[in-house]
Amino acid sequence: MMYEDEKPSLRSSPFLPLIIGAVLIAGIAIGYLFSFSKEEPEIKVNRNVEVGEKMGSVIEYIYDQYVDTINKKALEEKALTSLLHTLDPHSDYIPASEFQQMNEPLQGNFEGVGIEFNIYNDTIRVVSPIAGGPAEKSGVLAGDKIILVEGKKVAGVKVSNKDIFGKLRGKKGTDVKISVQRGGIKELLAISITRGEIPLYSVDISYMIQPGVGYIKISKFAMTTYEEFIKAYEELQKKGMKKMILDLRGNPGGVLPAAVNMCDEFLSKGYTIVYTKGKSKRKDKIYKSTSTGGFENDPVVVLVDEGSASASEIVAGALQDNDRATIIGRRSFGKGLVQEQLDLEDGSAIRLTIARYYTPTGRCIQKPYGENNEAYYEEEYNRLASGELFSADSIKFPDSLKFRTPSGKIVYG
Repeated sequence: MMYEDEKPSLRSSPFLPLIIGAVLIAGIAIGYLFSFSKEEPEIKVNRNVEVGEKMGSVIEYIYDQYVDTINKKALEEKALTSLLHTLDPHSDYIPASEFQQMNEPLQGNFEGVGIEFNIYNDTIRVVSPIAGGPAEKSGVLAGDKIILVEGKKVAGVKVSNKDIFGKLRGKKGTDVKISVQRGGIKELLAISITRGEIPLYSVDISYMIQPGVGYIKISKFAMTTYEEFIKAYEELQKKGMKKMILDLRGNPGGVLPAAVNMCDEFLSKGYTIVYTKGKSKRKDKIYKSTSTGGFENDPVVVLVDEGSASASEIVAGALQDNDRATIIGRRSFGKGLVQEQLDLEDGSAIRLTIARYYTPTGRCIQKPYGENNEAYYEEEYNRLASGELFSADSIKFPDSLKFRTPSGKIVYG
C-alpha cells in the first residue's frame, strides 16, 4: 500500500461523528415513524434533516434506548470498517491495537525476539529465527518447539498467533524466557532472549546466475528497500553484471518512494515514472526520474505474477512503458489506488483512497471493482479456473486496453 506524504488529522474535524456512525444504520429505512408503548410519546425522525444529522440522531437513540448493554467502541469500530469497505477494496479503518503491527513490515524493522513460527497441532514450531535478531543470537534454531513462555505452558493448549505475539513481543531491552523442545534432546532447553530491534529485509536474495547476468529478488517495498537494492546491484556490478533480472513475483507493494527511487536507477533524467489523478487537483502528481541512474543502459528483465501488486506494478509499468525493460510472467494483481492516511486521536487511523495510479502511457493500474469486495479477491481463483495462470491462449486482451510505448510496442492495461 502506498500513502501520500500528507497526513491530515481528523482530531478537530466536525465530520468525525458522522464517519463514526455512518454505517450503524446500514440497511435501515429512516423515513418512517418509530412506534412505542402508549406510556412513551411517539418519536419521529425528521425526513428532511441532513444525512449527517439523521445518522447522529439514530446513533444517539440507539445508545440511549437499546435494550442490552452496548460496547460503544466495538460498535463504532465495526461501523468505520464497514463504511470504508463499501467504498472500494483498499480503503480501510485500522484499530489502534493493530496499527503498529500493520506498519512494521514497511518500516524495515520492529522490536521483539525475531522468530518466524507456525502453530500446528497446538504446538508452536519455529520456522526460522530472523537473521541477526535476538532469538538467533540466543541460540534458537529452526525446528525448535516452544513449550513454555515465562514458565507458562503454550503447547497442547489452544493458542492463537495473536496470543503468541503478545507473549513474545515487547520493548527493546526487556527479557523473555522460553523453554523449547529440540530434536534429539529429551530435556527442555531454557533460553532467555533479550528483546531488540529486528531487521526486516526486503531484498531476499541477489547473486550471479551466470557470467554477466545478475538476479535480485525483492519481496516488498519498505523504507529500507531502495538502500538494500543499491547495495545488492553495486555488489553484482563488481562481479561483472551487465544484465539484470529483477524478480517482483509475489511482491504485494509497499511505500511509493522506494518504488520511484528504484525506477530512477534505470532511467535518465526527465522520464515519467508514474502519475496520479484524484478528485481534487492537489492530489494530481507526476513523478519523474531526477538524475543519472546506475543501471540506465544495460538490459533488464522484470518478473511479475498475480501476486505482484501496487508498488511492484508501478516499477514494472514504468520500465515497460519507457521501453526500458522486458516484462515476463503472468498478469499482475491490479492494485492502483492511492491511500492517504488520516490519524485519529486514539491511535487508530483511516486509510482512504484519494487517487488512482497511471503508468507513463496512461494505463490505469487498478483493476475494476464493484460493490462486492469478495468477488474482487476471488478473481485469482477465477483466473486459475479459466487456465490463464497456465496458458497464454486463455488470456483475453480487450482492444480498448491496448496502449503503445514510445517505440511503438503494444502493452496492455
